[in-house]
Amino acid sequence: MTKAYRHLLVLLMDIVLVVISFILALIIMFQFQIGTIPFYKILYEIPFIAIVYFTVFELFGMYKSIWKFASVEEIIRGTIANFVAISISYLVVMVFGLNHYSFAVYIVAFFFAVGGTLGFRMSFRIWQLYTQMMEDGHLKERTLIIGAGNAGVLLYEELKNNADFNKLVVGFIDDDVNLIKKTIRGVPVLGTTDDLYDIAYEEEIDTVILAVPSLNYHETKEILNKAEKTKCKIQLMPPFYEMVGSKDNLLKIRDIKIEDLLGRDPIILDETGLYEYIENKIIVITGGGGSIGSELARQIRHFGPKHIIIVDIYENNAYDLQMEFKRLYRKNHVKHKPKITVLIASVRDEKRMDEIFKQHKPDIVYHAAAHKHVPLMEVSPKEAVKNNVLGTYNTARMAAKHKVEKFVLISTDKAVNPTNIMGATKRMAERIVMALDKEYETDFAAVRFGNVLGSNGSVIPLFKRQIEEGGPVTVTHPEIIRYFMTIPEATQLVIQASAYANGGELFVLDMGEPIKIINLAEKMIRLSGLDPYKDISIEFTGLRPGEKMYEELLVDENEVTRTDNEKIFIEPNDLEDLKQIELEIKDIITNINKPTDKDIVKFMKTCIKSYKKK
Repeated sequence: MTKAYRHLLVLLMDIVLVVISFILALIIMFQFQIGTIPFYKILYEIPFIAIVYFTVFELFGMYKSIWKFASVEEIIRGTIANFVAISISYLVVMVFGLNHYSFAVYIVAFFFAVGGTLGFRMSFRIWQLYTQMMEDGHLKERTLIIGAGNAGVLLYEELKNNADFNKLVVGFIDDDVNLIKKTIRGVPVLGTTDDLYDIAYEEEIDTVILAVPSLNYHETKEILNKAEKTKCKIQLMPPFYEMVGSKDNLLKIRDIKIEDLLGRDPIILDETGLYEYIENKIIVITGGGGSIGSELARQIRHFGPKHIIIVDIYENNAYDLQMEFKRLYRKNHVKHKPKITVLIASVRDEKRMDEIFKQHKPDIVYHAAAHKHVPLMEVSPKEAVKNNVLGTYNTARMAAKHKVEKFVLISTDKAVNPTNIMGATKRMAERIVMALDKEYETDFAAVRFGNVLGSNGSVIPLFKRQIEEGGPVTVTHPEIIRYFMTIPEATQLVIQASAYANGGELFVLDMGEPIKIINLAEKMIRLSGLDPYKDISIEFTGLRPGEKMYEELLVDENEVTRTDNEKIFIEPNDLEDLKQIELEIKDIITNINKPTDKDIVKFMKTCIKSYKKK
């Protein structure tokens, strides 16, 4: 049906309803003595009343409202429109001398007209609610909204009116006890978050959505931990700044990520200092297509560099990042748009790195290129040494040769008292940059941190895949623990640490409290609405080759130096002699081509005294 026909249909229905209203008013006023009522006289007045009603309703926007979304505002406006229309109608018929009935008839007709015209319009809303109720139960997810404030009400309206969500809101949860047992949009506030478990059980809830975007990390974590116990699917309404500007619906909800449960207070950066450090600079990021390197590029862009050069041997990731920046740059509101260059190159290739540095003349280098997977490197130790040691040596020497201002090595907690070849090679890389710092103008520094959530080497993607496949989730040992940080957290702190660097520092990031991997696995299963050990089994596979039970970030916690940022520390370094390092590098080049892996592992133990292969 076209808009014009719909408009005409509603208009005709209004006239019919007004006529019926007057007929009912006459029946009441004549005390149901139907035979004595002069119904025919209404025919003289109806044309005038119809014209007045149409004009007033048009002025009040009664034909423009979308009535399936009608709310209290439409009802109030409709009531006022009816009162104005009935009053003007009486005055008009009086002026033309056609008034056959008293004003009392018009008053009674007003109440019937309000009920009729608004009831007809609200029938669209009632029908919508009825169809929702018919689709209740097993077809729609029974949903609880945590938060009965503005965000919660906005979320409720969106869930109700958008069939794509396929959710039926059963009730609200709110810690304001004054709201308990009250209703919002006809939906009850069932209790506080302390009652969440019982309410979810009693109401057979499928999904719990947290809709309090203003909460800090600690408050969010506390509520999500309560929600986790319900075994329901848990979702989150993100902060409004994440939703504004989206081309899709303004309102979004997303599944809870493990980062939400492990979150810490936001990183506070010295933005003024970072602008001074990065603005108009040329930045090279090796391993720029990887999880850490790509996030470094995203974060650095905000501080106004002149040019970001992404160097990576793996073309697919590098290409994806290049396309991401191209899409971003097409948006008019993007503030900083440095030139982005993607180069395919290996840090093992000294001549290629020399070409890149000579051509682009970078001011700052972030060296994130590395082989990181511990078990894979244990069976291919020569590749770990080629990439992590010789690749670092080549890149760092080219930085020194071309007088780069700063060179920052991305290191790992596995470099502390290493038990695997990957950790040993990263410790050797730290020694290389520390030795070069003493001999060249370039400020060399290293930043050491633990596991990052969602990185290519993290257990999080593995656990997600295993849960999606129905299990089992594999954990190496029930007591194994790790430090975790989100990728944005880690990269922001790396950038801040590099701004502090004056040369020779080994920065260590505060990774927070260590987490048991078994607890992480259990949380991820519960976040999926499943029960650990019941719906998804957890199997212990034993420690992998070279794997530690726990990682160490600091060699000696009592000797570290604090920086201006409470999450960044400086660890004291042994004095490194460049001549000694160069002799070791020559020996590595000689040993790298020996027939067995044991030879290179044995030699790495002579270079890294703390390397204790298990």
